[in-house]
Amino acid sequence: MRRLSGARRAFLRHHLQRGGLIAYPTESCYGLGCLPQHAPALRRLIRLKKRPADKGLIVILSQFNQLNNIVFRLPETQKKVLCERWNESSTTFLLPAHANTLPCLRGVKHRTVGVRIPHHRGAKNLCRDLNHALVSSSANRARKRPCKSEREVRRRFGKAVEIIGGRIGGYRQPSTIIDWKSGKVLR
Repeated sequence: MRRLSGARRAFLRHHLQRGGLIAYPTESCYGLGCLPQHAPALRRLIRLKKRPADKGLIVILSQFNQLNNIVFRLPETQKKVLCERWNESSTTFLLPAHANTLPCLRGVKHRTVGVRIPHHRGAKNLCRDLNHALVSSSANRARKRPCKSEREVRRRFGKAVEIIGGRIGGYRQPSTIIDWKSGKVLR
């Protein structure tokens, strides 16, 4: 995925702020996303995927300050360790959800949010270019195979999403998910 032009960046910001959904390449497949604090967009994404609302969604970012109002502030020492872990691998960590975090983002019964800095340069650049964290859920309907190409996304989701083209990374599996507090590997 190439860097976004100024016009494309402005269009995507406006699209997301209006509650639009996007599809973009990630480490192992295309992802579906929206702004993490936009409740109607989150509900639309969950309906589009036919996904249970009690399951949380993952948030990707390019820099830690994009998590304001999504997760509780972590001590600087923990932030440093977390960033080092993200530099090593594409791992999703469950972090304590901020009080303002929408239940459909964290999962209705959960008090944590899955967060990662992607190893896919395009996905990371997308967050940087938009200066915003993004929801990152595999581009598929519940219990179906994720889309691996722009063409598949277009075929399955049509005009329901704005597609940002590019190649997926070389990962065969989705990111590992680890509970930050306990260290327990969940996926």
